[in-house]
Amino acid sequence: MLAKDGARGPFCGREIGGDLPVTYKILIVEDDRVIAEQIRVYLNSFGYDARSTEDFAAVTAQFAKFQPQLVLMDISLPFYNGYYWCAEIRKLSKVPVVFLSSASDNMNVVMAVNYGADDFIAKPFDLDILSAKIRAILRRAYDFGGQTSLLEHRGAVLNLDDGVLTCRDRRVELTKNEFRILQTLLENKGKTVTRDTLMARLWESDSFVDDNTLTVNVTRLRKKLEQAGLYDFIATKKGMGYLVE
Repeated sequence: MLAKDGARGPFCGREIGGDLPVTYKILIVEDDRVIAEQIRVYLNSFGYDARSTEDFAAVTAQFAKFQPQLVLMDISLPFYNGYYWCAEIRKLSKVPVVFLSSASDNMNVVMAVNYGADDFIAKPFDLDILSAKIRAILRRAYDFGGQTSLLEHRGAVLNLDDGVLTCRDRRVELTKNEFRILQTLLENKGKTVTRDTLMARLWESDSFVDDNTLTVNVTRLRKKLEQAGLYDFIATKKGMGYLVE
């Protein structure tokens, strides 16, 4: 609930009606549950798909799983602050990040921008202003551009736009075949993918792959994953295929 009877809550605003926007997903990274819930309910009432972070030790994993078009980020958070998570998100995506914080001095604003933020809104703020800023940022970001697609598992994030795998601050460069194999396995996470299916997927990219070549590619991919600290990432189902559990 927003503040009643003239009391100034964290937003000092009121909800207003209006046309529902195109559905966009918004991730709220705010550890004050009251504030996070008020923002979530308010944005959902405007037709957004707004969700709050549940695990503040794994924000990028939730970001990759939810794939939002905008992130609302507090500065003071458990484990790591908002600057850290903004920088981590910037390694994966150019999605707009808006900081929400009561620490609105010039230094914090400058730091937010330096870490990749698109805007900074000081608490307490008006929900109507927040909504207007979100609409403006989404319009600028997506009227003329596409959306980034990400696949995540065990902290590893595969960017489908540039073919780069990111894990624990490390970028893992993949060959075209390695990327296709990993993409297929992650898209079917928890299911066994047959060798024939993988070979057919690689043929789609004009790369003729026989049984031996597939084995070599999977071996090289596993080695790169292990070098990034991802051991036993790809399991072999004997006589069947491969599996990412």
